[in-house]
Amino acid sequence: MPITRSTAVTWSLSALAAGLLLVGCSASVDVGSSEPKMSADKLADTVAEKLASTMNQPKPDVICPEDLVGKTGTTTRCTLTADDGSTLGVSVTVTSVDGDRIDFDIKADETASPASN
Repeated sequence: MPITRSTAVTWSLSALAAGLLLVGCSASVDVGSSEPKMSADKLADTVAEKLASTMNQPKPDVICPEDLVGKTGTTTRCTLTADDGSTLGVSVTVTSVDGDRIDFDIKADETASPASN
């Protein structure tokens, strides 16, 4: 029985979730205030690059709705969208801050949400 493209993409996102339960990452940011922040666009790009390199896949489409504040324990949610429109939630949690360097963990949800019709 052949696998349809939609099923293959959903399976791929599920495999990504299983393989990417927790990945550490860090990035440097510009400090313009007392707390460093990483812009939502830079965060999305960094998360996408890390996911791609971890899973040895092309860079996925990731959107983060807000800047990441460089304060240990801060969390935000990003969304990875597959070609078929299915999505996978990704949590980003700041683990440490050293000057303008923000270290964070990336944790993908265990299951993908199907595309809305």
